[in-house]
Parts: sequence; structure tokens; C-alpha cells
Amino acid sequence: MTLLFLFAGGLIALIAGANLLVRGASTLAAVLGISPLVIGLTVVAFGTSAPEMAVSVQSAWSGKADLAVGNVVGSNVFNVLFILGLSALIAPLVVAEQLVRKEVPIMIGASLLLLIFALGGVISRAEGGILFALVLAYTVYLILAARREGASASADYEREYGERARKRGGHLALQAALVLGGLVLLVLGSDWLVQAAVETARRLGLSELVIGLTIVAAGTSLPEVAASVTATLKGERDIAVGNVVGSNIFNLFAVLGISSLVSPSGLTVAPALITFDIPVMLAVAVACLPIFFSGYRIARWEGAMFLGYYVCYTAYLVLSATGHDALPAFSRVMLLFAVPLTAVTLIVVFIREMAPRSRI
Repeated sequence: MTLLFLFAGGLIALIAGANLLVRGASTLAAVLGISPLVIGLTVVAFGTSAPEMAVSVQSAWSGKADLAVGNVVGSNVFNVLFILGLSALIAPLVVAEQLVRKEVPIMIGASLLLLIFALGGVISRAEGGILFALVLAYTVYLILAARREGASASADYEREYGERARKRGGHLALQAALVLGGLVLLVLGSDWLVQAAVETARRLGLSELVIGLTIVAAGTSLPEVAASVTATLKGERDIAVGNVVGSNIFNLFAVLGISSLVSPSGLTVAPALITFDIPVMLAVAVACLPIFFSGYRIARWEGAMFLGYYVCYTAYLVLSATGHDALPAFSRVMLLFAVPLTAVTLIVVFIREMAPRSRI
């Protein structure tokens, strides 16, 4: 009964927090003359990653490296495949050109850097320091980019969002309070849900690594789910996509960086993470480029494909953890049919999109 109350209370807090966060963040963009994309990449993305930070840092401090690293890797896979997939099913997502040309390559580079650091079996404190320094540099870059938008951008967003901001009560302190209140409810709600889910998983006998990659990863990403889906429903699609990409970058640089720094001997990386889960995370990040670049949008069928792959990824983890007899057959189907078919589809879509541009 206690687990049921935790789950229900967490769900209610997430829904309420997401509404407050998106309302405050989108209005802040109008009041400050900053694009919703930059707000999504910073305030919303960093704020909704607070649960990942709390769980991974606490796990690293307690010596539970599998949970700390698995939470970040699993969250990044979940963010792209599940959250963007679900959001695109609700409404096709328009992707800003800045994401394709700047943020997605940064996300891919951060994923590749993690794989390189993990190859030695440990993410050392020195490597954690490098990751943390990179998030500081990335944040400065975003602030400078926001300033470069200049007065013309302020005028554009005033015309588009100004009247709505005034109707909502566009006072800066009020909108900042809405953002803060929304973040508090999101973190609180996700914490309750994770507690309920982890306890249930432990009773089922799942390992800490599998719990981190699936239940904890999905649980700590629930603020991103709530924020992105709510933003999509409200028509704030720049916030929806920017939130996911920004959260992934923050998870890799800040969450893993600080977790490595607080751990006395760095973070030990399980062999399964090196040979399977981190490469999957990197592949998912790379897959964003052709999908995002195809007309700068994520269509509903692409969202459905993302969701389907997340189901397959989770099924593989569960089958592998339980040693199920269906695992070999499932793996063959994925490797020989599903993955090649998807790759060919993405290549064809990319070529079709590039062909008209090459004739211009």
C-alpha cells in the first residue's frame, strides 16, 4: 500500500510540476527576449536533470558505481527514444537548425568521450574533472549565444509571445517562482516514483545495473517526460526538443563529472556497459542527426520507430538479466532484420531530403 501511495503521489507531483515549469519557462523566454530553444537547453534541461544528479551523486558517494553510471546511460537512451518518440507521436516536432548543427554534435561528442573514458574500466576523478569543466564551458557558450540574439530577437519574441506573457502576469519574479516551484515538484515526484519502482524491482530480484539502466533511468527522466510532453501539448516544441538534448549533454558532462569527483576512486564501469549500453547510447545520439536533419522535423512515424526501439532495448536488458531462453532468437532478429531495415530507411530519407537542396 505504501508503494502505491508513493507512485500516485509522485505522478500527481510530476504533472503539476511540469505545467508550472513549462508555463514559467515559456513566459520567461518572452519577458527576457530569449528564444524558447535556449530556455529549453538551459533552465528546463538542467532543472529536469536534477533527479539524475541526485541519484548518481548519492550512488557514487555510497560506492554503487553501477547504479550511478547506469542511471546516466539509461536516462540518455530513454530521453531520445522514449521522450522524443512519445512527443513526436503527439505532434510532429519541428527541430531548430541550431540543434542539428551545434547541440546534437556536442551530444554525440560527449557520448563518444564517455566511451573513451570508460574503455579503461574506470572513469577517474581527473576525467570527471574534465567532464565538469566541459559543462561549465558549454553553459558559458549558451549564455553568450543567448546574448548574441540581440535586440532584434527580443522584438520578435515580444511580438509572438508578449501578449500571452502579459495575460499570464509576465512579471519576472512571478515566472521565476513558477519555474522554481515546478522544478521542486518534478524532483519530489520523481523521487517518490523511483523509490516505489526500485523497491518493486528488488523484490523481483533484478541487479543494480539493470535497475539503474531501466527503472531508475526512466524514473529520474520522468521530469523530462512531463516537461517535454506538456511543452508539446502547449505548442512549445522548441522547449520539448531542446529539453531532451540539453538534458543529455548535462547528464554526460555534469552528472557523471560530479559523480566521478565525489567518488574516492572514480567510477568503476561494468563490462556490459562498455560492450553494449554505452555503444547503444552513442548510436542513439548519432541516429538523431539524419532524423533531425530530414526537413528539420521529427515525424510521427519516426517517433513510433524511436518508441519501438526503446521497447526492444528494455526487453533485451530484461531477457539478458533473467537468462531467458528467448534471448538468442531475439538478438538475431534485431541484428539481422530490425537494425539493418532502420538504417536503410534513414539513409533513404536523408538522401531524399538532400537531393532537392543539392539542386538549389
